[in-house]
Amino acid sequence: MTLHLQLAPLISLGAGIGILVFPKLLNYIVAGYLIVIGVLGLLGHPM
Repeated sequence: MTLHLQLAPLISLGAGIGILVFPKLLNYIVAGYLIVIGVLGLLGHPM
């Protein structure tokens, strides 16, 4: 039996739980997401 996990669903699940527990985290999570996506886009790594 092989388990294949992808990174994006795990990150989104963790972010969702974090927002439910600490609503003020939303600003930091969104900012971090945008920064990571922007840096990966500049480096040529498609998501």
